[in-house]
Amino acid sequence: MTSDIALSLRDMEALTDPRANRDHGGGVDHAIQRFGGERNDWIDLSTGINPVPYPIGKLEPNDWAALPDQGAFAELSAAARRFWGVPDGAAILPAPGASALIARIPALMAPGRVRITTPTYNEHAAAFAAHGWQVTDDPEAEARVIVHPNNPNGRLWSEADADAALCVIDESFCDVTPEATMIQLAERPGTVVLKSFGKFWGLAGLRLGFAVARPDIISRLNDMTGPWAVSGPALRIGARALDDTAWAETTRSRLALDAQRLDALMTSHGAAVVGGTSLFRLYRVDDAARWQERLARAHVWSRIFPYSETFLRLGLPPADGWHQLESAL
Repeated sequence: MTSDIALSLRDMEALTDPRANRDHGGGVDHAIQRFGGERNDWIDLSTGINPVPYPIGKLEPNDWAALPDQGAFAELSAAARRFWGVPDGAAILPAPGASALIARIPALMAPGRVRITTPTYNEHAAAFAAHGWQVTDDPEAEARVIVHPNNPNGRLWSEADADAALCVIDESFCDVTPEATMIQLAERPGTVVLKSFGKFWGLAGLRLGFAVARPDIISRLNDMTGPWAVSGPALRIGARALDDTAWAETTRSRLALDAQRLDALMTSHGAAVVGGTSLFRLYRVDDAARWQERLARAHVWSRIFPYSETFLRLGLPPADGWHQLESAL
């Protein structure tokens, strides 16, 4: 479910100033300083990370001890091509997380104007601004970023929205809705599709992400990231997970059921569903800061936003965390 979100002019100005609002989920250490407890007492619902991560399985000693070789990179890229149905005219670049790619993509073109419709994931605006770009919502901008599905409201975009000379399609959360992917656009000139491994597979600490684009773009990004950008363990675990389609199908079903359960729980306590994905849900509440504090006193960490007094975002609790959330509410 999604809905249109009206923001005031002041909110829009705050959103388009990436230096002022480079906020993120996480930060449980800061929450502990304020509200007490030990790390194991807390459940972190401030991110959109799958609480049931992919089982990493056995690793070989050389995964840790040797420099990653080209065969391991090729194996991972082949698995990614199969899993996402990457078109033949596009190439794949594994990287140490999608954020590492986000930081480099603005250097693909001379600075101009980049269209970023807010609210959305703020690292894109920060990265473009750091490279001298003007962040705007002008339809005539030379570059465009669309986060698909959008974070935090879950909005899905269309192919018609990918309409700039440089277009970044961030599909970090699209693996829960694979039918919505725009991976087919990756062979268009100037189009870069981003994929994240940490969200759907629940292994954010592994630091693995992918850029999918025409070979000329991938070659330039590869030069920017340098050799051995992805660790040996990440190469092996990523290839194994991307080939495990049965796990992916089972996980999508579980996430969908848990998202419905979370919506039912939150609405029974007065929250209204704004949107989201099956990895995170966005709610409208009367006072988001007050809700966050109430949850935090029960050692449940949530996400609020500097541009809204009413938006509260929650990820899915782990199997043993539902009672803690229910008690906190």
